[in-house]
Amino acid sequence: MLTGLLYVWPSYTIVHFTKTDTEYLNAPMTEIESSLVGSLPSLGAMAGTVLVGWLLSVFGRQKTGLIVALPMLASWLMIDLTRSSMVILIARFLSGVSGGGFLVHSPIFISEVAEPSIRGILASAPVTFYCIGVLVSYLMGWFLTYRYIIWGNLVCCIVYAALMITVTESPVYLLRQNREEEARLAISHYLGGSVNSKAVLEEFSRLKEQVVPAVELVAKDPDQSEKQKLNSEINDVEQQTKDKMSPMKMLFVSLASRRAFTTVFLTLSLQVMMGMIAVQVYAKDIFTHAAPNLSSHFCSVMFASTLLLGSLINGLLLDKFGRKIPLISSSIATGVCLVGLGFFIQTSIAPAWVTALVILFFCFSFMSGAGSVPYVMLAEMFTSEVQSVASMILMEWVWLLNFLLVGVFPFMIKFLGVHGAFYSFALFALFDCLVAIFVVPETKGLTIDQIQKVLLYRPLK
Repeated sequence: MLTGLLYVWPSYTIVHFTKTDTEYLNAPMTEIESSLVGSLPSLGAMAGTVLVGWLLSVFGRQKTGLIVALPMLASWLMIDLTRSSMVILIARFLSGVSGGGFLVHSPIFISEVAEPSIRGILASAPVTFYCIGVLVSYLMGWFLTYRYIIWGNLVCCIVYAALMITVTESPVYLLRQNREEEARLAISHYLGGSVNSKAVLEEFSRLKEQVVPAVELVAKDPDQSEKQKLNSEINDVEQQTKDKMSPMKMLFVSLASRRAFTTVFLTLSLQVMMGMIAVQVYAKDIFTHAAPNLSSHFCSVMFASTLLLGSLINGLLLDKFGRKIPLISSSIATGVCLVGLGFFIQTSIAPAWVTALVILFFCFSFMSGAGSVPYVMLAEMFTSEVQSVASMILMEWVWLLNFLLVGVFPFMIKFLGVHGAFYSFALFALFDCLVAIFVVPETKGLTIDQIQKVLLYRPLK
């Protein structure tokens, strides 16, 4: 939600910063500075992605969730207290550090605590709350003044931190720290059963095997001397494995991990290149151009509401229809909407309300599959050994693409026109459909071990 608030803020604020008689800055922002207000968070997110990988391994999931919120809290305080364009740009970079951290932290945490039967809807929850943040931000931009909007964002940061304090640590992290009793308690909390119940003990054994695969060798209760010998051998093997195979190396040596990385890389890249982030940041301007007779604030709120509706429906569809069908249908519908949108804007043959309606259909189509499924795959397709490093690399790439796209989008409009930009985005929607058909495996309801087997034995077409 905080990331949604962060990204939408420029869509209704930049106009105040670029006015010659701006009352919030010492001097109006230049065209480059105003472009950076929208794109710098993506650059900051690249730093946050690297930082959160280290924080997760040192402080765990729960404490990292708290630490990551601090740069965003500081950024809103800086914006509230300054009249300098440079300070605002620095603050936007810092807020991006938090945004990048959130999008790495959430999939990892969810993959470690979610049951396979509900993993789809939980993995799509970060995207849903992102859409809630977008909607809340547009509503604040419509009804609140500049200062109250900043204070509203500050309050949201504080509420998030307060809620994060109540979160129970991931059992996977606790097992890696050899805190087995706490891990059992965490499993009991997330499964809602007794610490000594069969379900909790089975999940504990499964997670322990996942974290320390050799544990099964000592589970058959041989005599004490033999057990000590096996333990010694296991420790030696584990240490040699760690020395020889870092998570980074394992990610690219393992065939299943490579295929998972390739699949998620393609879907995330194409998702960004469909242009949603650019439309979101510049929604107010796009609606003003596409439907000048309609209130831009009203259109923006409808835009966010449609995003939220699409993400909610996607969450319901994922565990019923799987990953491929929503992704394929969403990509096709998104591509059709983008082509139609470009055509209507280019020819002006349709009333303004029709163009605005097509934009809303584009948002719904995108969020009902193409905008959500890649993050679900990011949360479920990697083993715990490579999950952190894979998420870090992939989110670094996503944030770089976001930064470039948001920064370039105003110039695309300038040289290609709004219609040309949408035609370009439609091509990537077509590519996404092809990837969904020929590359993406179906992972609905599968455990992580089953997913690895699917990746291993299912050749890419």
